Amino acid sequence: MTKTIFEKIILREIPATIHHEDDDLIIIDDINPVAPIHLLIIPKKKIETLNDLNAEDTELIGKMFQAAKKMAIKLGIDKSGYRTIFNCNEDGGQTVYHIHLHFIGGRSLGWPPG
Repeated sequence: MTKTIFEKIILREIPATIHHEDDDLIIIDDINPVAPIHLLIIPKKKIETLNDLNAEDTELIGKMFQAAKKMAIKLGIDKSGYRTIFNCNEDGGQTVYHIHLHFIGGRSLGWPPG
């Protein structure tokens, strides 16, 4: 099976700007940012889509959101605000089939999104 771009980044087969890494997660810059701050919070465990989550993944998903909170504080946007997004499947805008949480901020974000 072909590795996703995220698996290649996790394995250091391709470079990325890494903001945080631990045993479960890696946080990198999005290569096509939509805001001044656009990070991807990626679990090291490959889960293709949100539809593939199991009960055992609950703690991992919680850890992803806790990482978002910590990044917001670290980057000084916890008070002004930020957005977190999971995309699921083609119509949901998912292009890499390894779940990842978009962390977007640094400017006012309108609603509805594109």
